[in-house]
Amino acid sequence: MNTALSLRIERELGLEEGYFMVLQVFYDIEVEKSKQQKILELPAPKLRPILFWDTEPEKIDWQKQKKAVIQRVFERGNADEKDEIIRYYGKDKVEEILSNMNSKRLDNYNH
Repeated sequence: MNTALSLRIERELGLEEGYFMVLQVFYDIEVEKSKQQKILELPAPKLRPILFWDTEPEKIDWQKQKKAVIQRVFERGNADEKDEIIRYYGKDKVEEILSNMNSKRLDNYNH
């Protein structure tokens, strides 16, 4: 969106000047961060596709969905797959996520 169009729309809708341009900047920032993340991203961990029977593995966002991935692999994966997840995310991150998940599960059972 350009500035002239933004001003016209804002004036017609009675919005504060700059509203749409601020939204555009936030959008541009998210697009750029997404591009940079893809450049830095590691190749997907090597896991059996059957672990993710309910989705297409190539559509998994390994960083945004790491809690679900770690949980699934540690519930259903074999020793090699668990080692692969520890290699991929790091031992500290895996332990942190698993400990948080275990405490949540215990809280659910106590109620």
